[in-house]
Amino acid sequence: MLSRRRSSPWIFAVSLGAVAAVLAAACGSSATTTRSAPVNEVAASDAPTPDLARYYGQQLSWGSCSPFSKTPDSAQPFADPKYDCAYLEVPLDYAKPDGDTAKLAVIRQKATTGPKIGSLLFNPGGPGGSGTEYLPAVSKQVGTGTLAQRFDLVGFDPRGVSASTPQLDCLTDKEQDEERIKVFADPSPAGVAAAEADAKSQADRCSARMGNQVLANVGTRDVVKDLDVLRAALGDEKLSFYGYSYGTQIASAYAEAFPQNVRALVLDGVVDPRQDYVESSIKQAAGFQQAFDAFAKWCTTQANCPLGTDPARTTQTFNALAQRLITTPIPSGDPARPLGFNDAVLGVTQALYVRQLWPALAQGISGMATNDGALLMTLADIYYSRGADGKYSNSIEAFTAISCVDSGGVSDPARVKELTDGVYAAAPYRSTGKGPVEARETCAFWPVPPTSTPHTPHAPGIPQTMVVSVTGDPATPYQAGVDVAKDLGSTLITVNGTQHTAGLQGTKCIDDKLTAYLVDPATKQQPATCTVAA
Repeated sequence: MLSRRRSSPWIFAVSLGAVAAVLAAACGSSATTTRSAPVNEVAASDAPTPDLARYYGQQLSWGSCSPFSKTPDSAQPFADPKYDCAYLEVPLDYAKPDGDTAKLAVIRQKATTGPKIGSLLFNPGGPGGSGTEYLPAVSKQVGTGTLAQRFDLVGFDPRGVSASTPQLDCLTDKEQDEERIKVFADPSPAGVAAAEADAKSQADRCSARMGNQVLANVGTRDVVKDLDVLRAALGDEKLSFYGYSYGTQIASAYAEAFPQNVRALVLDGVVDPRQDYVESSIKQAAGFQQAFDAFAKWCTTQANCPLGTDPARTTQTFNALAQRLITTPIPSGDPARPLGFNDAVLGVTQALYVRQLWPALAQGISGMATNDGALLMTLADIYYSRGADGKYSNSIEAFTAISCVDSGGVSDPARVKELTDGVYAAAPYRSTGKGPVEARETCAFWPVPPTSTPHTPHAPGIPQTMVVSVTGDPATPYQAGVDVAKDLGSTLITVNGTQHTAGLQGTKCIDDKLTAYLVDPATKQQPATCTVAA
């Protein structure tokens, strides 16, 4: 396996928001994100129990968002007075509501003209994506249109994430830099042992630094309960929610847990809760290879494509360029951080999320061919949410912790082999050239048990929901959207394109249908097919 991390934690909001910066870097360059775990099973309930009443009845204290900023990029939008922020208090452990508590960061843009329908909540994905940092991005996309007029637009950081407390913090910035340069490409017993020792070390450090009580209660099982508390604290009788990527996992779990509290749900870039980690990992790896092949085919039609002119040989050409970095990293512009194999491959993976990054990706690969790793390192830093100051957000640590408690690890040797061999075969652009390393990953050593099992989502009686699924989505392949739409009785919007998620991103065909649904979910919506611009 490439690393102990799941292969694609990245989220729509950060990927899209980074496009302009990367393209600018590309123009100035000298060289010409398994996804989420299955949803948690949460027992449905009609009303909060008495011991949760104080949480459901709390009044949010809204104020300036500036203290909630955790990254340099969020400082300016958080200073905008059109946003206000608050903390929502929830039990750390819902089985012990009188015990320790967690605080969730919440951001709001009030409805502008009305008549106000209520709140529209967003989750950008991950797991580990910050909803507070995402809201300014979706606000920009929505503009002054109907959604901004009729809804309070609301983002929140799930427990453990970004500005919420306690914040998941398992590795120092220096340790994260050190992990990225490691390559476990030796399939021998000694190589497997080294990879597993590193994976166990990461799990042990997270346990020691966070405590098992926190780690046991950061999964989707608890997030959906938090979401219902937030719904009540916002004054909404029923929930209107838009989830991208991992956010669809939250949406389907909420529908199962609180079907009576659903007003409208949009699932965009769907995670299939029926798939276990092995199946979803292999399918996602194949999705990224499909996206790489689409990029490579386009590249071969461009002048000076670094992958040549024959689409049938582009993967092999890329392998030859990347695999030499296993032993000989190249300069990246930062003497302390040369570009190694992992970062080269992850930089490519990051660019495959959105088609707009293909020109920059071609330049990054050209740079790698001439020993200039700066652009691919920039893309990898976006993938890892590493700022120019060398500081990381906690999105990667949150991704690992939430994924591990949601799905658990793979320990059975036969299943480990199925996983490693399957991913290696499905995504040859990631190949080390040495064969799969049949090592257990970090989640196999996680100190707390998983809180979910793969299952078919079952939410009878919920109102109409909407699913958006992109035919060439690398991170959440199209068929997952088709299957979950059938399970939930959702209206499906099929999107022709090569990107991860598609709604509220400027494609009128999609956005008009979503807006009509969110404003009046009782009106029957018809399945549709839309196309995003190339």
